[in-house]
Amino acid sequence: MDPSPSLGVLLDHARDKIILLDERGRVTYANGAVEDILGASPEAFEGEDVFDYIHPDDIDAVRAAFEETIRSETFVETTIEYRCRAADGSWVHLESRMSNLTDDELDGYVVSSRDITDRVAAQREHEAVTRRLRELSATTGDVLWMFDGDWSELLFVNPSYEDVYGQSAEALEADPQRFLDTIHPDDRAAVEEAMAYLSAGNSADMEYRVNPEKDYRTWVWVQAEPIVEDGEVVRITGFTRDITDRHRRERQLYVLDNLLRHNLRNDINTISGNAELIEQEAPEVADRAAVIRRTGENLLRSAEKDRDIIELLIGATGPERVDVVAAVETAAETVRDRGLVADIDISTPETADALALPELHLAVVELVENAILHSDADTPLVSVTVELDAERVVILVDDDAPPVPEMEEAVLSGHHNMDGLYHSTGLGLWLVYWVVELSDGRIEVTRRDGGNRIRVDLARPPE
Repeated sequence: MDPSPSLGVLLDHARDKIILLDERGRVTYANGAVEDILGASPEAFEGEDVFDYIHPDDIDAVRAAFEETIRSETFVETTIEYRCRAADGSWVHLESRMSNLTDDELDGYVVSSRDITDRVAAQREHEAVTRRLRELSATTGDVLWMFDGDWSELLFVNPSYEDVYGQSAEALEADPQRFLDTIHPDDRAAVEEAMAYLSAGNSADMEYRVNPEKDYRTWVWVQAEPIVEDGEVVRITGFTRDITDRHRRERQLYVLDNLLRHNLRNDINTISGNAELIEQEAPEVADRAAVIRRTGENLLRSAEKDRDIIELLIGATGPERVDVVAAVETAAETVRDRGLVADIDISTPETADALALPELHLAVVELVENAILHSDADTPLVSVTVELDAERVVILVDDDAPPVPEMEEAVLSGHHNMDGLYHSTGLGLWLVYWVVELSDGRIEVTRRDGGNRIRVDLARPPE
């Protein structure tokens, strides 16, 4: 018996597939939604055994759920997922709800079903991506992790977490806030501030100490990004890298550098002072004493360049927006302040921003100073030009010095490594190379009649 006309109209307008089944599982009624979902008219299902349409792998579970529901002596409502055959032979994933509640107007048990094929496909894709991510993340020493937007739920972490942080992944999953227990007490406030910053939709990049099992001697570098959907931070993902060895080397380098420069300065000052006394008191060897004094002064300048290089290599955080015109003008002023006699000509646009290290002016200083010191002219001529095109900022340094030696050109171009037998003459050009290299720039050396041209190419920042 079909439902009453008024009830049938309501059922036909429902978006879910609704059928009535008798105790044997035969269809006594189907609403209009079955045609949208399964591609056949409602009349085609009436009198059919519903289990004939269920996937062979799912039929036993569906039949057991149906029989258990209708035979229960108390009210039961059951939900089950399975595959149902459509009119074209394809399989549609359905989620069906039924109960053992009957009504005089209904000839059988009501089964309401919705098409969840898209949801199942998305879930399977998510599971496949997660599986691949776990396989990939198991091969890296970096910690890959993901939390929800307010850090209350751990969504993913790879096995490297336990080695780096000294805490089990299970403990972190049970209580994500226990993550803070792994951080050095002096660093926790900064980390909590960064977490709040991320939850507000901002990126974070920081270093701190972790792992109480190792007395917090493990240093980590963390980069994290919020994932925003519809204006709301829904997830926070990032990676953690163990930088303990790098941090240890940096500290050792700082100590050695400070000791070397302190001792070298004291010893060179002693040598220079005595050389000046010799020049004054023993005129017959004044020329040789002057050589000693100048050599000592050059060593002191090398020590200062050593300091600049160490600070550059240790402190560089990557290219940022830099005003190249200001860098060139600062470099020219620095060279003039050092008392070098030269004609320095500068030609620049009003502004020229590039992606470079903030220490870009140090590289320009070295290029200009190197050109002056190697020129044979009484008043060396050096020109510095800044040019712009659509993608790059170009710095051109032209001089009237003899051709740049091949080994110096190799340093600037990055094609030369120092060794015990063959090395360049100083640290200045290495400083130029590292500034430009860490700025993701390029250097080109051109020897010309009567001088050289050094070209530095830097990328322009996005608008």
